[in-house]
Amino acid sequence: MNIEDAQKQVDEWIQSHGVRYFDELTNMAQLTEEVGEVARIIARRYGEQSEKESDKEKDLGEELADVLFVVLCLANQTGVNLKEAFDKKLDVKAKRDHKRHHNNPKLND
Repeated sequence: MNIEDAQKQVDEWIQSHGVRYFDELTNMAQLTEEVGEVARIIARRYGEQSEKESDKEKDLGEELADVLFVVLCLANQTGVNLKEAFDKKLDVKAKRDHKRHHNNPKLND
């Protein structure tokens, strides 16, 4: 599935299962909440914090998918074509960061 298809699929889901999109501020709060859930898993599973028993059952992929869903909602409701925006951002990052990352001694251990 490509990004355009994902945006369309989320919109179709909202139209058939939801009443409407939550407003942008509510979705931004939801996005923050979902990113926090991802951060909790990463910090405890891959970081130095100990993982609580209740966290061991959490599915990182599912939480990342929640983040993606809300990002797609925000893009749809604000008229952002994420494919175009992502392609543009990737081009900017490639031009800006290529030499910078190759010349970073922290990454060349």
